[in-house]
Amino acid sequence: MVLAACGSAPEPSSKAESALPVAHVDPATAGVITGKVAFTGKAPVMPVLDMSSNPNCEREHRTPARAETVVVNPNGTLRYVFVWISQGLPKARWTAPSTSASLDQKGCTYQPHVLGLMVGQPLEILNDDPVNHDVHAECKVNRAWNESQPPRAEHKIKTFDHEEILFPVTCNVHPWMRAYVGVSPHPFFAVTGEDGTFTLTGVPPGTYTVEAVHEKYGRKQSSVTLSPGGRATMEFSYGE
Repeated sequence: MVLAACGSAPEPSSKAESALPVAHVDPATAGVITGKVAFTGKAPVMPVLDMSSNPNCEREHRTPARAETVVVNPNGTLRYVFVWISQGLPKARWTAPSTSASLDQKGCTYQPHVLGLMVGQPLEILNDDPVNHDVHAECKVNRAWNESQPPRAEHKIKTFDHEEILFPVTCNVHPWMRAYVGVSPHPFFAVTGEDGTFTLTGVPPGTYTVEAVHEKYGRKQSSVTLSPGGRATMEFSYGE
């Protein structure tokens, strides 16, 4: 199953959203949800990215770069899985951080390959390469856009108005470039890294549906109950 579409339906209108109460979590009762995303079976070998059409891109790499569609860590876990609470939180307006999430173009690849941010949080897009890029946010729920970014140009700042898990960001100049962005309405999300784990902190007590989303292997859901001030653990598993 390949994740090709952008995500869920949009939230209610801005007017309806503004009528919701501002979210508040009592620190005394907040807890933590931790877990990992395991990978079973033989790890697939990712193809080398063919950058021969642009020697400037090739020169940015000491060794050939490979696709990051499936990255299995040495400990048997899966990298670049977006994990978030998809159901169970009360209807509320969560305040987005003023600090930006960053998407860099380096070595003619997007870094990081998968990132998350909140609705209304700035996304800062950089171009550290000596070549021109064409940043294409292929949204289905939010407004899609496609803009050129010259070498080491001024950073682009974008925001997204609606929940959307996940959508691809591509480059029309370099077709091998691809990243995925998850826009969450709340702060309880994470992307698995080099150890395949995730941590959701400051979560109010309750019973939640936690969803893992991978660009190739799709979506998996699991239920978890978090007691006041408690700590819950869970595990997802993907494989060939």
